[in-house]
Amino acid sequence: MADPVAFEESGSHSSQHPASHLGSAGQAPLFPDLTRDDVFRLETPRLWLRWPRHSDRAALAGFAGLKQVAEMTGSWPHPLPEGEAERRIFEARKANATGTSLFLALTPRTRPNHQIGVIGIGRSKLPGCEQDLEIGYMLHPDLRGQGLMIEAAQAVLNTVFGYTAAPAVHAWTRVVNPASRRLLEKCGFRHNGSALRDLPARGGMLPCEAFVLDRKTWAALVNWRQSAPMLPQSGSQVDLSVRASESGLASGPNAQSGRSIRTDADLSSGGVIPRGGVLTCA
Repeated sequence: MADPVAFEESGSHSSQHPASHLGSAGQAPLFPDLTRDDVFRLETPRLWLRWPRHSDRAALAGFAGLKQVAEMTGSWPHPLPEGEAERRIFEARKANATGTSLFLALTPRTRPNHQIGVIGIGRSKLPGCEQDLEIGYMLHPDLRGQGLMIEAAQAVLNTVFGYTAAPAVHAWTRVVNPASRRLLEKCGFRHNGSALRDLPARGGMLPCEAFVLDRKTWAALVNWRQSAPMLPQSGSQVDLSVRASESGLASGPNAQSGRSIRTDADLSSGGVIPRGGVLTCA
């Protein structure tokens, strides 16, 4: 998984606490008004990506508190302290509202109150890359291997390059996390070297791999995907349920409709890029 600004798990492992750089005075918003409204969501064939809510705290603590999840991040401690998930949700909502970052909870389309993961993107802290962004993500381990995070990441990347001026998006992943590397490569990222990174929650400097997706590459992938022949979509019927006794995930009624961007990802073609989005406001 990635480890960006506040929600992290396999990519950007930050040595700085997320709250220390969100919404600083005089910092221009990265994201448009559209994403700064808490009814905003992204829709993919199997997922809704929406703002995190206070009611998500048990679900977030349930999977972020697992050792196998936390150990791939740079700032999520294990065991998870009391109230940590709630605090991170508050910081994420603040960042969304100020437009300095975009953090979204992953839910099945049929159960939009049933959180199964998170994805976040914010300003890069790499020297010389201040105009770039960094992405990170985490998914309940029982749902890995189904292409769900690829689907979510593609939707977020299309939104970022479509609605911001960011030249590139970066990600970091631990060298012991090949699944995250494969995910980034399927989304068009290229390997950009290796280095020791400070992962405070893991006890110090650990070897990580860097990845980058620039705007030119993203545009080429979009053009390629739009010109490729349509293939029958597979994998759309996937069991997204997780036993509550193991995950702490809560179910609930469908969420109210709001501002959304629909993205239709054809995973059968390798999951490289969605077909684009149709903006719908309700």
